[in-house]
Amino acid sequence: RLSKERLIMNKFRNEYENIEIPDELEFLVRTTIKEQEKKMKRKNIINKSVIAAAVAGVVFVGSINLSSEISYALSEVPVLGSIVRVLTFKTFELKDNNFDAELKTPAIEGLDSKLEAMLNEKYLDENQKLYDDFMKEIDELKKADMDEAHMGIASGYEVKTDTDKLLVIGRYVVNTAGSSSTTIKYDTIDKQNKILITLPSLFKDEAYIDIISENIKAQMKEQMKDENNVYWLEDEMMGDENFSKIDKNQSFYITKDNQLVIAFDKYEVAPGYMGNPEFIIPSELLKDALVSEEYIK
Repeated sequence: RLSKERLIMNKFRNEYENIEIPDELEFLVRTTIKEQEKKMKRKNIINKSVIAAAVAGVVFVGSINLSSEISYALSEVPVLGSIVRVLTFKTFELKDNNFDAELKTPAIEGLDSKLEAMLNEKYLDENQKLYDDFMKEIDELKKADMDEAHMGIASGYEVKTDTDKLLVIGRYVVNTAGSSSTTIKYDTIDKQNKILITLPSLFKDEAYIDIISENIKAQMKEQMKDENNVYWLEDEMMGDENFSKIDKNQSFYITKDNQLVIAFDKYEVAPGYMGNPEFIIPSELLKDALVSEEYIK
């Protein structure tokens, strides 16, 4: 005799199989099932019906109102792994003659931790301050009868890395007043341990600063063999602006292939037309300086 739970699951499966799924959603479902099968094979716990039922729950959320029985059945399905994603939480906007602002604030969802709350609060505070400062500048320009000036600010975000282990969010700010400048900040997050990874935390001591800096200089010199590439490296006319070494908390991120990327803002180490330079640091070069090969491999 079938148990009540089994009867509910059979009803759930029949209703699911009779739903017409759009081609795009069907592709997503099948892809998700394949990905989960691969993960579960490694743990020797394959159960296709459980996977299909869990994915079907996603379809039902977007297509029908769940009955209480089906909701109960879904609550009995094992969680296959939390989904961490990045969404636009709030946009600050302004269009006032020659003044424009569009600041998109990201928010992390699914990390379910104090780190998530801290980062989301930081992102909101950053954009709130950018907007408030921009409004003050506009007021000052208008008071000085300079409201014909053109000025704009924009911010946004990009997910640079998203793996089972790592999430990297890049937040950029573009200031426009005649010319433009761009700054980018990255947060590299260990989703499993729910910690924010800093550059110093990756290494045994500060020896990494010189190791990375010397490699970047070598990469710059190699790139400057093409006369179209220019870095402020050996031009004495730049004086203190010449690149000497990275900051111990230099902007960085880790790729999906577990490589370290060092990033610079526009105008930080090169003329504006070079954009925001980035340098991939060979993992082999860092091997002896790393605390472990947990993130950089």
